Formats: sequence, structure tokens, C-alpha cells
Amino acid sequence: MPYVLGMHIGNTSTVAAVARRQDGSWDRPEPVVLQPAAAPLPSTLLLAPDGAFTLGEVGDASRTARGILSRVGDDVPLLLDGDRYAPQTLLALLAAHVVEWVQQQEGAAAEAIVLSHPAGWGRYRRDLLQQALWERGLGDVTLLPRTVTVAESHAARGFPGGLAAVYALGGDTFEAALVRRNSRGRFETVGVPQGLTGLGGTTFDEALAGHVRTVLARELATGGPEVDATLRALPAECERAKRDLTVGARTDVQLSLPTGPVRVPVSRLEFEELIRPAVRATVELLLRAVHAAGLTPARLDGVLLAGGSSRIPLVAELLAAAGLPVETAPDPQATAATGAAVAAAQIRTPPPLPAGPPAPAGGVARAAVPPGRPVDDQPPRDAPPPAPPIRFTPLDLPKPSRRTLVRSRGREG
Repeated sequence: MPYVLGMHIGNTSTVAAVARRQDGSWDRPEPVVLQPAAAPLPSTLLLAPDGAFTLGEVGDASRTARGILSRVGDDVPLLLDGDRYAPQTLLALLAAHVVEWVQQQEGAAAEAIVLSHPAGWGRYRRDLLQQALWERGLGDVTLLPRTVTVAESHAARGFPGGLAAVYALGGDTFEAALVRRNSRGRFETVGVPQGLTGLGGTTFDEALAGHVRTVLARELATGGPEVDATLRALPAECERAKRDLTVGARTDVQLSLPTGPVRVPVSRLEFEELIRPAVRATVELLLRAVHAAGLTPARLDGVLLAGGSSRIPLVAELLAAAGLPVETAPDPQATAATGAAVAAAQIRTPPPLPAGPPAPAGGVARAAVPPGRPVDDQPPRDAPPPAPPIRFTPLDLPKPSRRTLVRSRGREG
């Protein structure tokens, strides 16, 4: 069945969605499972001694690439096992894996592909990523700001507004920007996006972990070397407890100490007090974006939530308290990817331009940017070279191929 693909590669996880065409129209986008386990694919790359990359794995810090997205555009490359890698090259490898995985599941290539990127990226970062994608044989991938794809996802589910703010709270990044539906029926970013790096779900996990360490301070201090295993398990357990508290009023953080299993009860109220300053900072940043655009909260048709951490109830509570109308999604972690699939469907089957003011959106049929270009219409490139063979589990980067991906080491001494 013909399909289009939308992708979002975040700092901590990668998600994708496809929209399939049948009976002359595009179905609602559906998230794609990108690994055997039914969970988002971690945005990590583990370099093996033979030069192959395994996606979604972590190991020795000297061989593990993580937080790749925020490094795109840095002058300093990532150092893995003594070799230097451009962050955009590794990001393109992640994208190539998603494309190949979905193609294997669907039995055919996608008719259009859209990849979302941070709204705060300028042309320099977009060009770096576009070139890296082109070198991997993905020159026809269209880049769109995450705020735009989030808005497209909400519109496809029935959000009728024409002016909104996007609140995207992920694993360790936050981004806020305004979007407006233009005369062509397409969303575009308004004003200057605001963002924070190092604030997100992992921040909340660490706040809860700090609380647990305080409660168990005596046991941890007298447990000896065996306590190290307990502390290594603490972040994952706090992440699980955080998810429980998004739907329940209470949960337990469960750990194994040398003296036996322990449970630390945590209520939602306790957890929210731990993270309230951080969440309040994101709301203030969103308000700054609204005011910087010369607007007030009352002018907005909605605040569109995205990112896995935005499902925490305190987020909607503080936004509402600030006078902001909140629009939620069933799966906020997949919102950017499903919106990218909506945009890809628009690219594949663009509708006629509206004769008058844009009508409220309820589907995926609105004009979109041409395929394979950033938002500001980058000039077309020559045809990309044939995609090199890649073995995706793990990713196959033989030594000769790695030389084309590794930056110069510089002079010794």
C-alpha cells in the first residue's frame, strides 16, 4: 500500500509515523514501532570495535554517541573511540535506519519523507543536515520545524485554530514557538522560538532520584559497594514512577538494597512540588515568546502540547493558570512525527490553493513545501550518489567507509 513517512529525531528518542493511501485519500498517520520492544527508539549510537554502529544501545562512554541533535552545528565533533564524527553525519545515520526499517516493514519505499527539526535552527544547521542526508542517499527528505509538524498533527485531529503556541517538552529539551496558518492554508513559525537545553523528562527523573536518595540516605551510606548497582538502577526506576504519576495519584520507587528490597512511596503532589520550578520556567518561556510576538495569551486559539514530558498533569495546570488554552494529544511523544507524516501527505498530494481565507483544518489536505527542501527553499542540488550499502542492525560502517565520515584528527602533538 502506498505510504508517506514522518520522522522526529530528538535528543533522547526517535519516533516515526506513516500515513497510508487507500481509496484515493490518506489515512490518519499511525506511529511506527522502530525496534522489537514496543517503546521509542533511543537516539543513541554505539560504536563497535569493528566500526559498526548499533542504534538504540549504550555502552562505554568513549564509544557511545548521545544527545546528537543538540550538537549539530558545533565546531567540535563527537569523539568516538579516537575518531571524530560530525553530529549531522550521525543524525543522518539515525534517519537512514528509520527509513530502511520502515521500508522493510511496509515492503516498499515511502512516496515522501519529512523530518522535523528544532524550530530554532537557522539555515546553517538545516544545510548541514540536508547535506548529510544527501550523502546517505536521502536527498529527497523535506525538513520542517518541529513546531510546524506539531501544529499539523493537532490540525489533522480537528484543531480549527489559525494562531497557536507550540509547547514541546521532551527528554532533555524544551521549545516554544508561535505558529500561524497562512493564506495557503499552511502553518508557519511566527516570531522568535524560545528554547532550553538540559530541561525535560530526564530533569524530572533526576529530581525524583534526588528525593529517593535523601529518603534512603542512611541505607545507601552503610550499604557498601553493592549499593552501586542500586544507584545504577535508580534513573530507570524513577522514569517508570514518573510515568505512573501522570495517570495515578501515588506510586512506589522500588529498589533492591543489600539488606533487601525497599519501596519509597511518592505521591503526585510530592513529585509535582519537586518539578514545579522547572515546569514554571517553561511556561514563563512560552509567555515570553507570546509577548515577543506582540501578542497576549487571549489572542491564541490554543497551546499545542508535544513531547512525552508534556503529558505530566502539572504542565496543563500551570499553562491554564497563566490564561493559556491547552490542546492535548493522545500520544504527545509521537505528535511531531505524526505531523511530519501529515506534511508528507500534503507534499505527495497537494490540494488546490484556497480561494479565500483558509478553512478550519480537519484533515491532511493543505499545501506544503516542495519535497527535499528546507522551509526557506534551498536551491536544488545535483542528484545524490547511490546510497551505500548499510546493514542496520547493527549499522554497517566498514573501515573504508568510515574514512569518509570521520573528520580529520588534526596534527599530533
